[in-house]
Amino acid sequence: MSERKVLNKYFPPDFDPDLIPRRKLPKNSQQVVRLMAPFSMRCNTCGEYIYKGKKFNARKETVEGEDYYGIKIFRFYIKCTLCSAEITFKTDPKNTDYAAEHGASRNFEPWRDEEAEEEEDRLAKLEEEENNPMKALENRTTDSKREMDILDALQDIRARNARNERVGNSADLLAKLEMQEIEDEEDLERKRLEEEDEKLVREVFSKIPASTSNASEPSPQTVTVKRKADAIEPSVHSLLSESSRSLIDLKANANPPAAKKVKKNALGIKVVKKQKT
Repeated sequence: MSERKVLNKYFPPDFDPDLIPRRKLPKNSQQVVRLMAPFSMRCNTCGEYIYKGKKFNARKETVEGEDYYGIKIFRFYIKCTLCSAEITFKTDPKNTDYAAEHGASRNFEPWRDEEAEEEEDRLAKLEEEENNPMKALENRTTDSKREMDILDALQDIRARNARNERVGNSADLLAKLEMQEIEDEEDLERKRLEEEDEKLVREVFSKIPASTSNASEPSPQTVTVKRKADAIEPSVHSLLSESSRSLIDLKANANPPAAKKVKKNALGIKVVKKQKT
């Protein structure tokens, strides 16, 4: 059997929530809330007792300019059940409780009861020590032992912190030394590669191999060329050796250029023919 109560609402396809107008409310407006009295109190106007847990329709607001480590503090307004006098109380995050502010006084405050108990214990201890000297000696011995234990624990904590700090500094120093060694090795490798590159460039651009007439010579001749900024670039023929120049001249004389023979055809056009040597 299906449910008769509809839980889902229909939203049309063209629904846009941004088009819904928003209400303009004041910055610190009061809200009506339903609450129970957090503690038993007595009205200062008529003396009526209001017990803890009585329900009220209260007004709630945020206290301006007060907070506890970023926690907001709220104020509540209620009315006395007998004389309708206004009573206010607010939250107390420090003691995880509520504090009466105006119109009523609290009947019982637990933190004040704890302070009273501590004061009573201290007075009873002093009275007991005055009547019993041995008890006073035992209390002083216990207090001194407690103080020594606290000092020993504090000394251990300081030594542990100092040891951890030394270990951390040593680890940082070792890491820095390792990084320095790696950087030194990289610098040496980079310098070595740069020197090899410079040496190779010097060999390529400063030495030009010269051709030789005798191929059976053990090592080819090399000519070093030194250029100046305002000097004229020498020709290739002047850089060759005597033997190389004489060999090139002999080859040029042995193969003279072919003589050209000019003839005319039937139409009177000149035809050039090379003679075979």
